[in-house]
Amino acid sequence: MLIGELANEAGTTSRALRYYEQQGLLTPRRGPNGYRDYDETAVGQVANIRLLLSIGLTADDVRTLLPCLDEDITAGPVCPASARVITRRLTDVEEKIASLNTVRTRLTEVLALAQDLPR
Repeated sequence: MLIGELANEAGTTSRALRYYEQQGLLTPRRGPNGYRDYDETAVGQVANIRLLLSIGLTADDVRTLLPCLDEDITAGPVCPASARVITRRLTDVEEKIASLNTVRTRLTEVLALAQDLPR
């Protein structure tokens, strides 16, 4: 199927599909005319890519999971690599949250001091 057909079937845009290809997440065949040609499995792969990106994984993370993307992953991780990647990303997010909590505490303290100053 052509890129526009895949975009329609997968509920995304041709631009997103070109981005996935650029990032090495999706590999279409090329016809003699240079057009991208996708097989039917690409619909599921795109759905999986979109899901993984929507939960906070990066394109690099998703690239490591390419062998897992031919299966439906909506029920959860389907290969050991996916659990490792998700665990690593979760650790990163928790560290960022802790850092932001520290910044929030400092800002709250400074604001409280500023509000106590005479005007």
